[in-house]
Amino acid sequence: MILESFAAGPLGCNCTLVVDEATKHALVVDPGGDLAEIERRLARHGAITRAIVHTHTHIDHVGATAALQRKSDAAARIHEGDQFLYSILPIQAAMLGLGAPPEQAELDTFLVDDEVIKIGALDVHVIHTPGHTPGSCCFEITAGDATLLLAGDTLFQRGVGRTDLWGGDHDALIASIKNRLFTLPDPTRVICGHGPDTTVGAEKRSNPFVR
Repeated sequence: MILESFAAGPLGCNCTLVVDEATKHALVVDPGGDLAEIERRLARHGAITRAIVHTHTHIDHVGATAALQRKSDAAARIHEGDQFLYSILPIQAAMLGLGAPPEQAELDTFLVDDEVIKIGALDVHVIHTPGHTPGSCCFEITAGDATLLLAGDTLFQRGVGRTDLWGGDHDALIASIKNRLFTLPDPTRVICGHGPDTTVGAEKRSNPFVR
């Protein structure tokens, strides 16, 4: 597996490229903006975008989705619970002072809890984690003995996602973290939606919002 995560877009969303090394098929997670940079990094690996998925549909996580889909003809997918959020991108843009909203992509089938997305030989497990938004999802990937979690804005290093925006639910967020994410092995590397990585074990021990 080739893995690359970097801040993209006006609010520094962590966009992650997951590439099967043998086939060069790529999954792009949360293309929040900076299409040219995303394409440059994909090209450096000789990767071909096969799917675009989103941990949730706040505007900072979907800014380059339509443009990337148009360039790659890849399926773009969200969870059904966030469809209403995707439909109000102009309201989100106005609220955050981001100017004109991004173009909306043609969405493919909705992400479903516990489904497995195949990217070459890689299995990407979808975990529905409502709370930050109703349709928030995390993505678990196992490569050899290592487990990787793309957590979006559900879990941060010593923090959790905000729940004061459309459809947010603090109790649901904490339940998602405790009942779904904290059941993963302690060494699991967690790539958060913003900011630095962490591990499941570190957050179980030290996250002040989840005891």
